[in-house]
Amino acid sequence: MFSSNTYVQRRAALKQKIGSGVLLFMGNDDMGLNYEDNAFRYRQDSTFLYYFGLSAAGLNAIIDIDEDREIIFGDELTIDSIIWMGTLPSLKSRAAEVGITDVRPAAELTDYLRTAKSKRTVHYLPPYRPEHKLKLMDWLGLAPAEQTGSIPFIKGVIAQRNYKTDEEIAEIERACDVTADMHIKAMQVIRPGMYEYEVVAEMNRVAEMNNCQLSFPTIASINGQTLHNHYHGNQIKSGQLFLIDAGCETEMGYAGDMSSTVPVDKTFTSRQRAVYEIQNAMHLGAVSALRPGIPYMEVYDLSARIMVDGMKALGLMKGNAEDAVREGAHALFYPHGLGHMMGLDVHDMENLGEVWVGYAGQPKSTQFGRRSQRLAIPLEPGFVFTVEPGVYFIPELIDLWRGEKKFTDFINYDKVEEYRHFGGIRNEEDYLITPTGARRLGKKIPLTPDEVEALR
Repeated sequence: MFSSNTYVQRRAALKQKIGSGVLLFMGNDDMGLNYEDNAFRYRQDSTFLYYFGLSAAGLNAIIDIDEDREIIFGDELTIDSIIWMGTLPSLKSRAAEVGITDVRPAAELTDYLRTAKSKRTVHYLPPYRPEHKLKLMDWLGLAPAEQTGSIPFIKGVIAQRNYKTDEEIAEIERACDVTADMHIKAMQVIRPGMYEYEVVAEMNRVAEMNNCQLSFPTIASINGQTLHNHYHGNQIKSGQLFLIDAGCETEMGYAGDMSSTVPVDKTFTSRQRAVYEIQNAMHLGAVSALRPGIPYMEVYDLSARIMVDGMKALGLMKGNAEDAVREGAHALFYPHGLGHMMGLDVHDMENLGEVWVGYAGQPKSTQFGRRSQRLAIPLEPGFVFTVEPGVYFIPELIDLWRGEKKFTDFINYDKVEEYRHFGGIRNEEDYLITPTGARRLGKKIPLTPDEVEALR
């Protein structure tokens, strides 16, 4: 945890921002994997962590702005719990470490909320777990379809969590350092004949050796054209590319998120290197544009135009790059966004809604590819986010667009067929916006083709 004063100040700022009402913070419970006592790894709700700092199941909290109360609801360990889990600090003592002196039994929360609801506004955040939805039905009488969350509460949380403090940045940088080591280890060990899961095992070892967990399920695949490919059962063969997207999470819950793409052999083939150079140019062009005030959607557009120009040089695309990006033709090869906020969540605050986190309430585009851009607003000092352009050859998408004769003014489908089984390339780094520009967080992982081959 951070110091008590950190959490006290965070709560005070939120109360001032919202002004009145009761703020409900739902902590996470344990969740059974295949039966109740065999649970998934426990992870506390990130907003609960941000304001209350306690990572334990069975906790909920209230900030009653009108009555100036801050309360944690939860139960002390029973003797049965102690037998299985050992003696732990009391809930009351742990609450005191984050500046909370009012601790009440979990069962008292129901009456508190029902009484408050009859007279005042109870603010809550959008639920993302089934147990949250059931609790809101019980406590507030809201059917799941009505549980959209309180907009003032959502905006108030985002207004704080979007701007990372120095102590948060230090914790994120630690996550990024370990994440970089995970990638470097993978890039060192990949050899023809291995299985994907063997590479993943080496990465997991690096995380565990640093007392970290994974910030999301690892992507490590010879099928890099599948954007979120979590299958690890393929044997790695000579001539293939291997795409990795992985990150660690520190004990305090802060995330790292990086991607890398390497040849299974010691060097790239000429075709692999040519496409890799295009992706590299996209990445470096985007990074060079990072500064306070620039809308991240503009940086996305820049990366897409760079890709179109590179694909034109290979004969895969044609026409004006700006026109191709405006119309959406680039998305055949670049069907996702450039990046997302990162912090206590690897996609920071995604449960609060991308339209609020990354778009400040403005509507998102519905255009294929562009609609997957999670961050569009002007960048500000304190923002931490990813830069991860990619180039992919997805056979099913190629067939669909070619059959529909889509964007034939911009795409040379006959030439694209020659790359049908190429796979995909993505490289990703994490950046902080500073008052004067931007700074990469964490150790540098090999990025250029020469850097990658030197490590291989």
